[in-house]
Amino acid sequence: MEAIRKQATRLREQVARQQQAVLKQFGAGGYGGSDNVVTDEAELQQHQKLEKLYISTRAAKHYQRDIVRGVERTKLSEDSRKYGVENTCTSGNTLSKAAISYGRARAQMEKERGNLLKALGAQVAEPLRAMVLGAPLEDARHLAQRYDRMRQEAEAQAIEVSKRQAKAREAIGNADFYAKLEAAESKLHDLKSNTAVLGKEAVAAMAAVEAQQQRLTLQRVIAMVESERLYHQRVLQILDQLESEMISERQRIEAPPTLTADNDMPPPPSYEEINGVFASQDHNGSTDSMGYFLGEVMYSYQAVTDVELTLSVGDYVVVRKVSNNGWAEGECRGKAGWFPYGYIERRERVLASKLGVTEAF
Repeated sequence: MEAIRKQATRLREQVARQQQAVLKQFGAGGYGGSDNVVTDEAELQQHQKLEKLYISTRAAKHYQRDIVRGVERTKLSEDSRKYGVENTCTSGNTLSKAAISYGRARAQMEKERGNLLKALGAQVAEPLRAMVLGAPLEDARHLAQRYDRMRQEAEAQAIEVSKRQAKAREAIGNADFYAKLEAAESKLHDLKSNTAVLGKEAVAAMAAVEAQQQRLTLQRVIAMVESERLYHQRVLQILDQLESEMISERQRIEAPPTLTADNDMPPPPSYEEINGVFASQDHNGSTDSMGYFLGEVMYSYQAVTDVELTLSVGDYVVVRKVSNNGWAEGECRGKAGWFPYGYIERRERVLASKLGVTEAF
């Protein structure tokens, strides 16, 4: 029997050491030990509540940091302005003007963005950063960690008391064992009391921090939404004005040209009237010699008389004569005739495959 009792004692001590090792392993990684009951059910509930508060406040702190970091800026306005100033196109400067207008509007938007960032910094980022690094949160977390360490110590002491109780039962009448048992039990009682008190303090501190995090972070998010709403309203006004300007410019360049203010442009001269005059006439005559050049048709034109030339958008015309009254004479796709000069744009160079003329120049 004595041998069996000794073996059982060794097994209990081994189990106690294993339990202690497990407790240390789970307690070393941060907050949160085991849920072994070392006091009463109320203390266990308090422990579990504190653990949830710890997790909740940590998640809120990380979210606050994400808000503080969530800003971005761009520099497209400078790129647009640079293109508008430094680049030209053979068909006109419409895109350059549009790029300058867009760059100007974009600069206004970036200025509004800068104002938004300043507002977010003062109203959102700084208050949240102060909360993340502030004393209330850190003090509450330290209290929770102290409570966790004390609770683990109480659990270890409870295991020690169990071991001494087993030894006291085996060594009946040994006053030294009883004295050590009483000391261990007294220490366990003190640890339980201190753990309960510290746990209440930690729960109260963490609950206060959580309430502050939830309330103030929500206020900062609302302030952020209001600031961004005002920012987007201002940007929308800028974009509406820019779009109106660009659409007006597009309509201007896409609309067929008005040949004369009173729309009573005289008819083109007949070939009989100008026969033999192609070579040269001064500016006071009916025609003006400019030399041959190539023009691209920008607007369709349907011939009305036999001396006029029908044009389609994208055609290329060899222009041979331009009159003072708004008409030009030239050849396109094997046909010659008169057409409104404002319907074409001069070109310096074009692929030969684009030409549909019967003579080169």
